[in-house]
Amino acid sequence: MSYFDISLRKKYKTNVDNVVSDFYIPVLKESTEYKRAAGFFTSKGLIELSKGISGLISNGGSIKLIVSPILLEEDIRAIKKGYSERNIIESALLREFEEPANRSDEERLNWIATLVSMGKMEIKVAVASPNKSIGMYHEKNGLMYDSLGNTIAFTGSMNETINGFYNNYESIFVFSSLRAEDSERVKDIENDFNSLWSGNEENVNVFTFPEAVKEKILTYKKDSIDLELDKKEELKKKNLKTEGPLQITDFFPRIPNDIELRDYQIEAIDNWERQSFRGIFDMATGTGKTLTGLGAITRLYESNKRLAIVIVCPYQHLVEQWVEDIKRFNIDPIIGYSASRQTNWKKRLKDCVFDFKHRLLNTFCFVTTNATFLSDYVQQEMSKIGRDTLLLVDEAHNFGATTLRKTLNDSYEYRLALSATLDRHNDPEGTALLYSFFGGKCIEYDLERAIQEKKLTPYYYYPVVVYLTDKELEKYRDLSYKISKHCFYNDEDDLEIDDAAKVLLIQRARVVAGAKNKIYKLRELIANYVTEDHILIYCGATKDMDIISDVSERDVEGERQIVSVSKMLGLDFGMKVTHFTSSESSIERELIKKQFADRDPYQALVAIKCLDEGVNIPSIKTAFILASSTNPKEYIQRRGRVLRLYKDKKYATIYDFVTLPKELEKVDFSSEEAHYDYSLITKEITRMKEFGRISLNPSDSDRLIKILEETYGLDRFDGKEFIYG
Repeated sequence: MSYFDISLRKKYKTNVDNVVSDFYIPVLKESTEYKRAAGFFTSKGLIELSKGISGLISNGGSIKLIVSPILLEEDIRAIKKGYSERNIIESALLREFEEPANRSDEERLNWIATLVSMGKMEIKVAVASPNKSIGMYHEKNGLMYDSLGNTIAFTGSMNETINGFYNNYESIFVFSSLRAEDSERVKDIENDFNSLWSGNEENVNVFTFPEAVKEKILTYKKDSIDLELDKKEELKKKNLKTEGPLQITDFFPRIPNDIELRDYQIEAIDNWERQSFRGIFDMATGTGKTLTGLGAITRLYESNKRLAIVIVCPYQHLVEQWVEDIKRFNIDPIIGYSASRQTNWKKRLKDCVFDFKHRLLNTFCFVTTNATFLSDYVQQEMSKIGRDTLLLVDEAHNFGATTLRKTLNDSYEYRLALSATLDRHNDPEGTALLYSFFGGKCIEYDLERAIQEKKLTPYYYYPVVVYLTDKELEKYRDLSYKISKHCFYNDEDDLEIDDAAKVLLIQRARVVAGAKNKIYKLRELIANYVTEDHILIYCGATKDMDIISDVSERDVEGERQIVSVSKMLGLDFGMKVTHFTSSESSIERELIKKQFADRDPYQALVAIKCLDEGVNIPSIKTAFILASSTNPKEYIQRRGRVLRLYKDKKYATIYDFVTLPKELEKVDFSSEEAHYDYSLITKEITRMKEFGRISLNPSDSDRLIKILEETYGLDRFDGKEFIYG
């Protein structure tokens, strides 16, 4: 094991040399120790790092590796805001993990995991310190040692990633202690590495490798290792002869070994295939809608052997959630939206569309947001793809909107809509268009079935009655009267409203959502939860007409409900709370979710809209819903997200704030003013019926519903005598 018989060049260039087979493999085969400072960390980089180390492993050798996390702009902002740098680094490293694409990659990760488990591989993380510019420690060098103490050092622009080894035009410079003229340079590189490893480099912070990432690596460890893999792959390369155009088949869709689709998921896919690969998966939150969709993609590819996959999601964080699962299905997606970490996604999309159209490529996957999908650039590329294209739309009810429906053109041969609630509220035209384009339902899997089959958590439902103040009631009725002037029943007996009424309805909904008495009632209820955790307080994006501060009452026109709730919980009750809104970046949200789940430091999240945006916070056990939508699609989704399964979560508790116009003993159902309130009462009853019927305590809501129906005489007229929205 020495370097005497190795012929080394002083420089290797990726456009001329195979750096792996020409340099790494022969040198590491004779090495007993390997030190490497790489530019950044990825799981693919670990796989490439393993090329050639079979000899090092056989020699009982060891590796010291220094990596840098790939920090996004939002990571850097979070660090500057004071979030834990260690937590952000851990999240950044985990984000760069991808499932192995084939058995060779699995075995190489097994090598790495085996070295780590044996203590033969140590990893540290280097980041430029905050007093400089936060970011990547970018110096890249390495050292190899043989059993005689000889040293080979190298430095240059290469990173241990697939792009670094093969795709980028890069080079490394090599120095050997066996060459007298190189000895000083070898010593310099060695001193630099050792100084960095010890944490002695100025303006660079060096961290121990996070345990969570180490545990992730160890999941790839097997009972045995195949040290003949390097030889097999080199032999395969020598014998390989390529004929005809390049067909990229490394990333074809396939179901991973650790996923077994359930019977109802397979049935949905079977029905989709019978409908010529068109249809709708109507599945409740938490029932495996995403995995069923990816299983459908796999089935279609197996049938067609050629497929362009286009996946569209409403929000950026949903794209990232999809990407995690897409990669598990052996697909390397193009991630396209304004803040995508793939800065070259437009070029990559353009190249893949061209290659697919000219049959140089069998498959590719593009995942994007609704907004980016609408853009002229993406629509222009989509128009070029042609046949053998699948359009899969998540939360597909959004595509009934006027702006999005124009993208649903007939060029998409295969179509799949995912939505727990495809029917659009007060939009029969948009709903009909969705069914016409995507086809019939392949499965209906609602919340009740999901709870019965233990895919979601059972729950207790408590309607909490609050009343509008005199001022709020006056405003509500004034808006109702104005709305009535813009509503009418058409010849088909359907209620129609004009654009002016839609604006007024939004204003009226804000009066209900921001009712001041909700804060009073929450104060009473939360007193029983001051020592509890995993609490969500779901607020409206509204301002209170009057708010409570401390224990007194005062008018502060315009303070947001979320602010007054946070003040009350934090100042009056000493609870540890944080906001969870669109103002927080995706990395901040992930950190908050983790800390909330761990109960350190947050007991409660005070949130706006998060349950409507596909955000999964399964650790929620108790939810206080101050603002409820009149749209069944939205409140059904909100409930489903509260019912996500979580360890030690036997049931969830939902407090639903039901807003009524006035105290029931003051109601005269025969008066005209009672008819002004008819819309609000019926909408609250409709929601209570939906929430209460499958709860663990339906009698609580049934009792209140009966009282309301009797008080307002709802069985005595059909609601058309007066029209107030």
